[in-house]
Amino acid sequence: MASDPLKNIRFVLCETAHPGNIGAAARALKTMGLSRLDLVAPARYPHPEAEWLAVGAADVLRRARVCATLDEALAGSAFSVACTARPREVAVPMVAAREAAARIVEVARSQPVALVFGNEKYGLTAAEVGKCQLLATIPAEPKFSSLNVAAAVQVLAYELRLAAVGAAVRHSKGKPPEHATHEEIERFYEQLERSLLAAGFLNPRNPKKLMARLRRLFGRAHLEQEEVNILHGVIKTLAIPKKYRR
Repeated sequence: MASDPLKNIRFVLCETAHPGNIGAAARALKTMGLSRLDLVAPARYPHPEAEWLAVGAADVLRRARVCATLDEALAGSAFSVACTARPREVAVPMVAAREAAARIVEVARSQPVALVFGNEKYGLTAAEVGKCQLLATIPAEPKFSSLNVAAAVQVLAYELRLAAVGAAVRHSKGKPPEHATHEEIERFYEQLERSLLAAGFLNPRNPKKLMARLRRLFGRAHLEQEEVNILHGVIKTLAIPKKYRR
């Protein structure tokens, strides 16, 4: 179990357009005792403007990992949270930033967690949100709810620090459950989709939002490793039934 859950939390910025936002986000993380930053396909990075805006957090920038895809950035994480101001028609459950932070810290005491932020202009895509198990929002003024990405990073970083060092976090006396990793969850969804196609339940010409709804269903469960293994076995057995002697 991690003595400092903040060390088990990484912030993921997707397709950031302005390098200054990357530097400002790095500074925001360091002020709250966080240091792990992943950049998914940034438009301009490395860049001097990122260094200028980091102001004392150049070490966070130097350690930042540049990834080609969100899947690469989420690899190894046991819990991922999408940060957005927009409610989604079909998406994972949405909670306020403070509640999300408490949940994140609980998992981060034993397993890696990722917070995902979208592009400055269009935010996160439905596909990106679908790879996360929870959606966090900052309860801003409804008529002007869109925050600069670095400002949103600062708010979530503050809430995480508050949850980690404050009295809001409840410690579990028993061993915390081993949540399935991002890769294990994605392999399960791939197997599930293949099986649904083979069974004729999922129509490839008219898939509608079936897989998105199933992601939401299983995402609410925060699947553990053992549960994912059971589901793999269930799907495999339904496809090729086993015969047992009586």
